[in-house]
Amino acid sequence: MARGELLKKLLGSYGRDDEFRAVAEQIIDEEEKKNNRVLAKSLRQTLDAGPRRSSVAKALAPLIPFPEAAADFVERIEPRYNKNDIILSPTNVRLLLSLVHEFRRADDIRRHGLSVRSKLLFCGPPGCGKTLCAEIFAAEVGLPLFVVKLDRLISSYLGETATNVRKIFEFARKQPCVLFFDEFDALARSRDDSGEHNELRRVVNSLLLFIDRIQPKGFLIAATNLDNSLDPAIWRRFDEVVWFEKPDRSMIKRFLSHKFKNVPTSFDPAIRVSAMEGYSYAEIDRLCTQAIRSMIIEVREQLKEHDLDRAIEDEARRRAGNARFEPTT
Repeated sequence: MARGELLKKLLGSYGRDDEFRAVAEQIIDEEEKKNNRVLAKSLRQTLDAGPRRSSVAKALAPLIPFPEAAADFVERIEPRYNKNDIILSPTNVRLLLSLVHEFRRADDIRRHGLSVRSKLLFCGPPGCGKTLCAEIFAAEVGLPLFVVKLDRLISSYLGETATNVRKIFEFARKQPCVLFFDEFDALARSRDDSGEHNELRRVVNSLLLFIDRIQPKGFLIAATNLDNSLDPAIWRRFDEVVWFEKPDRSMIKRFLSHKFKNVPTSFDPAIRVSAMEGYSYAEIDRLCTQAIRSMIIEVREQLKEHDLDRAIEDEARRRAGNARFEPTT
């Protein structure tokens, strides 16, 4: 987009904080592409230092009247977090940023006869940030987030589940949004699985067709903890597969720094990083919260080393108990 047009959009969005920021980001991106890196850096610092009415971007896309046909199967979620609340690997940061920038330049890309990546599959163990990332991603692209309610979508009546799936895909075709399927394997389980009955196989056939045909005005994001259970034909229907792994030592250290940034401590929590290797973010978050809770209960102004040590011991006990009930392969 020509610089003059961007400046007009910037001035026209004054007073609408999130739209103003989105246009400013486009201007900064333009300067970076022109190798005006010093100016781009200065503009970004100025933008980040400026006051914001909300730490979470609000949806910029207009909402169409909510269709009764899809109302039972999707729920709108207001984002509560922003990009500072998640720790991702450098590879995932680069990939997700490229998708955000691509979305913002979607019209230019389409004018060159190219498609815009809009169908994403999030894979990885539970508690490693897939759902949180979908929420933050929706906020970053300025689209409303709709979560599919699988418990209502999957019907016991013959043929009704595929009909329900059709309704939410029709909704996503019309409404600019991020449509999020959590526990996607419940719908897209392999048709070769001998334990599945014919009805769910028909659902997978319909699902493949719907994903193939849809060109959403926003994004379709599916997440699974059980990628090995997905039907093999599902994978090529997605434009990108994003892998979420358990955090390594450096990522755990960054997470602890973020978690305890407003908590006075008498020690450096990073000294316990090795005790948390192999833990998910959800597990680390839980034990950190428990350590802080202990400090509050004992009416102390500082977190002590033994608070964190006891929380780590409790989490290790919980993990050992859970392991007894995990299925073996």
